[in-house]
Amino acid sequence: MEEVACLKQDGLNNTCMFSKQSLQALKSVMTVTTYKKGVNIFWEGDHADKLFYMLGGRVKLFKSAYDGKDLVLHYFMEGDLFGEIGCLGSVENSFTAATVTECTVGIISEKDLEPLLLSNASLSFEFMKWIGMMGQYTQIKMRDLIFYGKNGALASTLLRMIHGYSRTDEDGIHYTISLTNSDLAQLIGSTRETVNRMLQSWKSDGAIDYYHGSIVIKDLTYIKAICHCEDRCPMNICRL
Repeated sequence: MEEVACLKQDGLNNTCMFSKQSLQALKSVMTVTTYKKGVNIFWEGDHADKLFYMLGGRVKLFKSAYDGKDLVLHYFMEGDLFGEIGCLGSVENSFTAATVTECTVGIISEKDLEPLLLSNASLSFEFMKWIGMMGQYTQIKMRDLIFYGKNGALASTLLRMIHGYSRTDEDGIHYTISLTNSDLAQLIGSTRETVNRMLQSWKSDGAIDYYHGSIVIKDLTYIKAICHCEDRCPMNICRL
């Protein structure tokens, strides 16, 4: 997964609820750190006392199962905020965060964040919105997987990719992000072989095709029907 894509709109970033003044306040207490590609920023079970603001690159947040499979919950890019801290009720990190590309990250410690929240009502209110939005995102992803199975979860993933990383022409919807079938499998907690079979079935039905090895959506209605998409989710929720 080498290609670096960018979110098409600032409104897709998970910090779109913060005002410029609030973001500037958060940036004022950040410690900027650069991470190489393929390293863990934190592990599941580590003490949760920091938030991380993406200044560049791409990070994935995932949970590992006992059988060795990884379930990727989020991809974070420039302008996104992620992490867990004690004042939110988290003593340990629930997930592992790993860099997909070289990344520049602003780190906000809990001890620096708390005074900001106590002294700035607007920032506190926006921060609560961010917490709620992140919870909603995870709930919707789990809903797709539990209620609509692997097919629904994969269809939902393809739809999320459209909203953040795509272009449309007369041939269909082309993705501007490079994800292998193994990457897609991690996004739904499945295997590459299962994803291969599902995509081949959809190709046989004329719903998708391939262009230079990348998936092209030919029948968007077909894909939406699989995961019962009602086009109600905000764009900063319906994304990777």
